[in-house]
Amino acid sequence: MQLLMTAVLAASTLVSPQVTGPFPVGTTDVHLVDPTRLDPFQPSKNRELMVTVSYPAHRHGPSAPMLTEGLAKAADPIISSPAFLDVPAGTVDWHRTLRQARVDAPPIRNKWPVVLFSPALQAPREFYTSTADDLASRGYVVVTVSHTHEAIAVEFPGNRIEYGGVDASPETMQKVIDTRVADMRFVLDQLPKLTKNADLGRIGIAGHSIGGYTAGETMVHDRRFDAGINIDGGMEHTGDGGPYSPGRVVTEGLDRPFLLFGGDDGTRELSHVDTSVTRTWAEFWPNQRGWKRDVHLDNGAHFGFSDLQWAVPQIRQVTPEHRESLIGTIDPEDALRAQHDYVAAFFDLHLKHRSTTLFDRPCHPGVRLVD
Repeated sequence: MQLLMTAVLAASTLVSPQVTGPFPVGTTDVHLVDPTRLDPFQPSKNRELMVTVSYPAHRHGPSAPMLTEGLAKAADPIISSPAFLDVPAGTVDWHRTLRQARVDAPPIRNKWPVVLFSPALQAPREFYTSTADDLASRGYVVVTVSHTHEAIAVEFPGNRIEYGGVDASPETMQKVIDTRVADMRFVLDQLPKLTKNADLGRIGIAGHSIGGYTAGETMVHDRRFDAGINIDGGMEHTGDGGPYSPGRVVTEGLDRPFLLFGGDDGTRELSHVDTSVTRTWAEFWPNQRGWKRDVHLDNGAHFGFSDLQWAVPQIRQVTPEHRESLIGTIDPEDALRAQHDYVAAFFDLHLKHRSTTLFDRPCHPGVRLVD
């Protein structure tokens, strides 16, 4: 895989990882408005979302920027802050950092299975481009969603930026998960308008952090979703100081396939046999009635499941200690390859019915199957 991890280019432009599937990738952004639902965070208007659709395509059109110019300007001070990269603002040119996907490239006509993706708390959908592009290159339509007024910033048509941010109170966390579930169900309703190449009989959902909780909770409420992945996310809306509040996906389980894909938090791990990070995975495990696996990425950290996995090694201003806290100590190329392969293998198995041995024995450095 050509990652060029050591490259630090002029103007701090980064190099995105090459896709590993056989198809080039096209991408387009779409503005959606739900006329039936008021926005829980701004109840004076209807709920509106921005989504990115990535899909197998012919290799035509300009390469897509990781962030639009307006969003890069709005989000960079937050991304650069001590809470995230802890580098001076303007260190990275996110707009000139290009994805592997091409803007509005002509789609390859077919009926592709679909995967909807929900980001981490307050994270923009644009920080999961490598996951979306790689999966699309393997023959999927991937729809990533920004959850407006929660995500740090979302750009709408006309260069309008809607800023977000939420507290961690139990009441807010309940609102966040309820809103996200409604968002994902609404996006699925709109899928025929987003693309003519979606197979509505093969629908998956995945997410990172609270996006993983979103994936499971959405499957509880909507049987149109056939299979789901929780990537390193506790499945609770307890919030700060609130009573333990697991989701229905924990207490009821699912009768459809669900994958847990966890990493490390310092000396602790997120798995169904370790309750030190959250006890929700352990409680979910015996209640899950469908296919299940728990895949663990040893020495991988929480933000390594986002585009920071390939971006951070290219940013020389990030200290070694901070790099370890963000993406762990696992080799970045090994981590990215494992993430892409396991996500694709899961959906290949359950949406395309293609056999795989990845869930029988680990085949990647750092990967462990948790029994």
